[in-house]
Amino acid sequence: MFAKGQTVISCMEQLAPKHLAVPDDRIGLQLGSLQKDIKHVLIALDVNDEVVEEAIALDADLIIAHHAIIFRPLKSLNTDQPAGKLYEKLIKHDIAVYISHTNLDSAQGGMNDWMADALGIQNGIPLEEVYTETFSKLVTFVPATHHQAVLDAVWGAGAGTIGQYAKCSFSNEGAGTFLPQEGTKPFTGKPGKLERTEEVRVEILVPSSLASKVVQALVKAHPYEEPAYDLYPVEAKGQAYGLGRVGKLARPQTLGEFAEVVKRALDVPFVRVVGDDSRMVKKAAVLGGSGSRYVNKALFKGADVLVTGDIDYHTAHDALMAGIALIDPGHNAEKMMKAKTADWLRTKLEEKRCETQVHVSQINTEPFRLV
Repeated sequence: MFAKGQTVISCMEQLAPKHLAVPDDRIGLQLGSLQKDIKHVLIALDVNDEVVEEAIALDADLIIAHHAIIFRPLKSLNTDQPAGKLYEKLIKHDIAVYISHTNLDSAQGGMNDWMADALGIQNGIPLEEVYTETFSKLVTFVPATHHQAVLDAVWGAGAGTIGQYAKCSFSNEGAGTFLPQEGTKPFTGKPGKLERTEEVRVEILVPSSLASKVVQALVKAHPYEEPAYDLYPVEAKGQAYGLGRVGKLARPQTLGEFAEVVKRALDVPFVRVVGDDSRMVKKAAVLGGSGSRYVNKALFKGADVLVTGDIDYHTAHDALMAGIALIDPGHNAEKMMKAKTADWLRTKLEEKRCETQVHVSQINTEPFRLV
C-alpha cells in the first residue's frame, strides 16, 4: 500500500518536529494537499522550475524541500510572473510542497549535526538555542492487572525518558474508591454501589511536546471508562535544541588544512576563507545556510573558525578584527540534506511497509558559477 500524505509528513516530523523551528519560519505544507496517496516523494534543497520538471517526470505527488517557495504573504497570484508560473505548474500536476527548514537545522540528527559530523566536529552543542524541552509529571491510577500495559503504552508514546535512561517510572500500591453513576459500565463494581479497589499509582515524566500523545495512549490502554490522571508542570529542563553546532575537532589542524576538509566534506568546488592559513584550529563552529549574524556567537563560545554561507564583506572584516576565522562554502552546501533526509524517510516508510518511493533530486540548484 502507499502511504497517505499525512503519514509521510508524520514520519518527516519525527526527524524535524515543527516546534524546533525559529519563530515565523516558513515551514510546513506550503502548496497542495496531503489528502491523497503518495506514490513518489522527491527530496530537494530548493524548488525551482527544473526541480518541478524532475518531479513531473518521476510522477511525484509530493516534494519535501529545505527552502521555502513562499517567503512572504502573497498579495496576488499572477501566473504571468515566474513564481506564479511555478505555483501553477505544481497545482496543475497535483504536486504538494512541504518545507522543513530551521526545524531540520535544529533537530538532533538533522542538518547541523550532519554537517558537524562531516567536518569532524565532536560532541557539538547548539550555537544558538531555539528550543529547550520542558517536562510535565503524569500521575495516574490503574488496577494491578493493567499496570504493565499502561506503562508500555505511555513509554511507547514517548514518556519516561530522562537523559540517556528510558522507561523511567515510579509506582506504589494503594486503594482507590469510586461510585459509578447510573448509565456507567465500570470495569469493576456496579452502578450505585461504592467500590473500593486495589490500584497502583504511577508517576512518569513526560516531555511537554508529547503530553497530548501520551495522554491519548494512557486513555486507550487504561481499562476504566474515565481514567483519573494528573498532568502538571515540573521545573526539570531537558535537551536544548538550536541552530549551528560548535565543538572540538577530532584533531588540531591549520586553517588551510581545515578549509580543504570543508571543501571535500561538503562537496563544493571552492570555499572562501577569512584568516591566516597557518593559524591552528582546534575548535570549530558550523551553521548551514546564511550565518553572518552568528559570528559573535561562535567567537563567544570559543570557536577558532566558523563554517557558514553568505559571508558579506563587512562581516569578514569584523571577523578579522575580532580574531575568528571564517570559511564560506556557500549556501548550497546544505545539499547534503537531500540524501540524508531521503534515507531517513525511506527507512521510516519501509518500517510501515509502505510502497511509497523516496527519490533524491539530481538537480544542482547552485545559482552561482565561477568564470
